Amino acid sequence: MTADLVIRPAAASDWAAILPIFQHVVSEGETYAYPASLSSADARALWMEQPPGLTVVAEIDGVVVGTAKMGPNRPGHGDHIGTASFMIDPAARGAGVGRALGEYVIDWHRRRGFEGIQFNAVVASNEAAVHLWTSLGFEVVGTVPNAFRSPRHGRVGLHVMFLPL
Repeated sequence: MTADLVIRPAAASDWAAILPIFQHVVSEGETYAYPASLSSADARALWMEQPPGLTVVAEIDGVVVGTAKMGPNRPGHGDHIGTASFMIDPAARGAGVGRALGEYVIDWHRRRGFEGIQFNAVVASNEAAVHLWTSLGFEVVGTVPNAFRSPRHGRVGLHVMFLPL
């Protein structure tokens, strides 16, 4: 990871930089079940969290290279467990941006008193993500078989991953 990486809360004005990353990741069809036909407004509504959640951007030299959103996994009786989602600009993959965002998200949840973080749908064929999350202490607690249609791999499982805090 570069020392010039900065992670900060996303501002409304960051959407113009987040949208191309969102569109690229979704159009690849390998990591999110979002429809590729989402309008900018619909994508923004899905990605830009409102309190008690938070959306952040990762910047290198002032250029947005990644983003994450985080907050309670469920409302009400489930709000003691957090969740998060991540997207990295393809040009920045492998540079430590995902790890830095993952560490930020874990720390954010700890500081707010969450008891754990649950990822609801990590695509089993997304080996880089599964490796990253397990290296940060997450465990696969279950897999829904054939729950995701990957353009490259066909039907693959979706892992539920959990990190106790």
